[in-house]
Amino acid sequence: MEDKRLITLEDISKAYDGVTVLNHINLYIRQKEFVTLLGPSGCGKTTTLRIIGGFERADSGRVIFDGQDISEIPPYRRRVNTVFQKYALFPHLNVKDNIAFGLKIKKMSAAEIQKKVDYMLDLVNLSGFGKRSVESLSGGQQQRIAIARALVNEPEVLLLDEPLGALDLKLRKEMQLELKSMQQRLGITFLYVTHDQEEALTMSDTIVVMQGGNILQIGTPKSIYDEPSNAFVANFIGESNIFSGTMVRDEMVHFCGADFPCVDSGFGEDKPVDVVIRPEDVLLVGEDVGQVTGVIKSVLFKGVHYEMMIDAGHSIWKVHSTTMQPEGSRVGLSVVPFNIHIMHPMQEENKQPQEEDAQ
Repeated sequence: MEDKRLITLEDISKAYDGVTVLNHINLYIRQKEFVTLLGPSGCGKTTTLRIIGGFERADSGRVIFDGQDISEIPPYRRRVNTVFQKYALFPHLNVKDNIAFGLKIKKMSAAEIQKKVDYMLDLVNLSGFGKRSVESLSGGQQQRIAIARALVNEPEVLLLDEPLGALDLKLRKEMQLELKSMQQRLGITFLYVTHDQEEALTMSDTIVVMQGGNILQIGTPKSIYDEPSNAFVANFIGESNIFSGTMVRDEMVHFCGADFPCVDSGFGEDKPVDVVIRPEDVLLVGEDVGQVTGVIKSVLFKGVHYEMMIDAGHSIWKVHSTTMQPEGSRVGLSVVPFNIHIMHPMQEENKQPQEEDAQ
């Protein structure tokens, strides 16, 4: 992945009917990077995508593409192509003519068009489908044709607005891997919109977590999963135990009735904090050695692990473990300091991250 900044959003704001959808967004996207805008419905991610594509105009701020302000440039003159969840294929055209549509507008020769279409069909694993009717294709095949039609024009950036949302789970997982492979082979910048956390973690170089028109955190999938910036991010990216606690002093936090050593500092003394612990980071131990003790209230087999809900008196802990303890058992719970994540309570976390620090 290159360090060149290809797209920069500078202080972008947008409102509809007086309701703020984007609140002074600042973001940069590097050349050949796979960036995912992740967040719940209504968080502003699709509006961000549409502003970059030129389908919406920001109320304020600028869109910079390769050093040029493109805020007033129409979509057809931007060096980007878009794939929507509804593929918008032309039903009266066959597969080849759907893919070739943009090339014919550019008045390319028939031989050059055929060469490019054949290459795209091979890229999306649909060689030999050129003469087929698009209406005869499955949803997954239609989605590949929509991607091929966007890529054949050789855009510098491909914008993808929840393109896998209409597919079943198995096909969606297959297409996640194929999309990432395509992006790496072609060396094109991908900007992807989804509300699916697993999808974002699987494909992205960088994830931008959005909520309420704000950017909450920017980072690699691993950094966002391991070090969420606040309780919302922790809850949205994977599963978490989130407890209210008190920072006793540096590297010591009190929650669930016990003091826990941790590795965080700089929160002050006797200050309220949120404590985040991933279910897989909770260790089941003997009652006599646990930092907290509780009773197992439920056990679910999830395929690769057991999920246990443990009542520790004033708190309920979710634990993922490859070893099962039966319901009703009394157990000790222990967490190593490195796996305890401390953050300011959510209401104090309204500032956007600095791009240089976050990325």
